[in-house]
Amino acid sequence: MAMSGGSDDGEPMMDLNMTPLIDVLLVLIIMFIITIPIQTHAVKVDLPQNAANNTPPPVDPQKNKITISTDGTVAWNGAPVDEVRLRQYLDVAAAMNPEPELHFQPDPQVRYDSVDRTLAVIKRSNITKLGFIGNEQFYKEF
Repeated sequence: MAMSGGSDDGEPMMDLNMTPLIDVLLVLIIMFIITIPIQTHAVKVDLPQNAANNTPPPVDPQKNKITISTDGTVAWNGAPVDEVRLRQYLDVAAAMNPEPELHFQPDPQVRYDSVDRTLAVIKRSNITKLGFIGNEQFYKEF
């Protein structure tokens, strides 16, 4: 780094020192970034209350399987279900002691949006024993 003390003729240096200005701006930028609120992404769902259907869902105490077909249809142990019914089945499975295993197998051609929505329902139900099956068919893809 070279420093200049002015010219040889004794005149004062007229250049503005930019280092303190840049330091202040960097501190302000950091303070601004810290004070930005964290974005939270939450989807509120109003679930219908169905008092007429009080039968417990068919939950196997050993292992259950969720599949997603090519057209995006979600099935619980082979029977098609919607997101509300799936959540009910998952809540019953999570309440069992010991908790049954949950196998998840989407079709390779299904849209990722359907898989993502189903995984979000599974995550919200607090299932702890989740396994992805059928992934061995993709080992040559990568």
